[in-house]
Amino acid sequence: MIAEPIVVLGAAGMLGRATLAELGRRRLMHRGATRAEIDLADPAGFSGSLPRGTGTVINCAGWTNVDGAESQEPEATRVNGQAVGELAGHCRQIGAQLVHYSTDYVFSGKASAPYATDQPRAPLNAYGRSKAVGEQLLEQSGAPYLLLRTSWVYAPWGKNFVRTIARLAGQRPSLSVVDDQLGRPSSAEQIARVTLDLLASGALGTFHVSDAGQCTWFEFAQAVVAHTGAACRVEPCSSAQFPSPAVRPSYSVLDLSSTIGRVGALVPWQECLADVMRRLEPST
Repeated sequence: MIAEPIVVLGAAGMLGRATLAELGRRRLMHRGATRAEIDLADPAGFSGSLPRGTGTVINCAGWTNVDGAESQEPEATRVNGQAVGELAGHCRQIGAQLVHYSTDYVFSGKASAPYATDQPRAPLNAYGRSKAVGEQLLEQSGAPYLLLRTSWVYAPWGKNFVRTIARLAGQRPSLSVVDDQLGRPSSAEQIARVTLDLLASGALGTFHVSDAGQCTWFEFAQAVVAHTGAACRVEPCSSAQFPSPAVRPSYSVLDLSSTIGRVGALVPWQECLADVMRRLEPST
């Protein structure tokens, strides 16, 4: 049983929107809260917005600007780190369980086999460090929690790689995409489904959630462009050819075995992508 009522933080975001839709389909008692209603950076507002009697808090909010975190690490750490600890402390006080999302970026990117859930954290960049702080404070909080690491999140809506590539494919004759970073794409809708399946199973602790399968960004982009039918060519390049403020991990494949053991097989990224492409919202 999933403890109700459920409050979804970051309800206007990509994952928040998917989570609200899945909760609605399952007819679970819930409400969404946008940043204007519950701001992670303002823990003083938690008690009024998350009262005793709340069953589950699903935190889909956070600092997501990876490159921006390099020049604003204290701000990113405030939202992705300290605020998570404060939210967990509040959930412990009111008797609610907390679902929190983290990232493959807490790892070094130097592995050659999928990262286990208990792999030591060794983030490469400021964003990864900010998320690692949140993980550590959550683990130390004493609150009942479900920590879900994911990677390469996309959906038919929101700001994400799939919508960007689909838009550019219709505007340019060719695109260069890095072919030296390997990971697992993650449909926000699959993340939402698996999250609730894990909660329903009584799971607590740390799990990894993504689509099944793995690919490079180049291979992922090729598949997106193929679905659009555009004549755009996708050409491979190295990360060195497209330097960014934040270093990206070259290997980001998360081990899904514990999640599969709990909820069964996950849908391959190719199938999730095809479904998303059929419903892709136009970019503005």
